[in-house]
Amino acid sequence: MKELMEYREKLVGRLQEAAREFRAACESVGDPFAAMGDEWNLHQIASHTRDVQKLVYGMRVTRTMSEENPRFEGFDADAWAAENYNPQEPLAGILQEFADAVDELCVVLSGLPREAWSRLSAHDELGGGLTLQLWVERSLAHIEEHLDAVKKLKGA
Repeated sequence: MKELMEYREKLVGRLQEAAREFRAACESVGDPFAAMGDEWNLHQIASHTRDVQKLVYGMRVTRTMSEENPRFEGFDADAWAAENYNPQEPLAGILQEFADAVDELCVVLSGLPREAWSRLSAHDELGGGLTLQLWVERSLAHIEEHLDAVKKLKGA
C-alpha cells in the first residue's frame, strides 16, 4: 500500500511538473501561429490542451470524486476546436488558465484520502470500472503528448 501512495504522490507531482514544462515550452516558441504541416499550430495545441484539461480530464476527476459512478461521453476534440477555437485569444491567457487548472487539480489530489483514488466511473466508449487514478494518469499522458509535440516544433 505504501508503494501505491508513493506512486500517486509522484503522479501528482509529475502532473504539475509536466504542466509547467508545457507552459515554458510554449512560451519559448517564437511564432505561435507558424504552420506545422498538416497539424495544428502551437496556439491551437495550447488551446486544445487547456480545453481538454478543463473540460475532459479535470471534469472527469472532479465528478468521479463527488458523484457515485458517473458516466462520461466521448469528447471530439476536432469538433470542439471547430466550434470553439479562438485564434484571437492571447496565448499567455491560454497558458495561464491551463496552469491554474492543473495547479488547482493537484491541490485537490494531494489532499485525497487513499480510498478516493479508487472511486469508479464509466465511459460510453471505454466501459465501466474506470478509477479516478486512471483519469489522472490519462490527464498526464495527454499533457506529455502535447509537450512532446511542442518540443518537436521547437527542434524543427
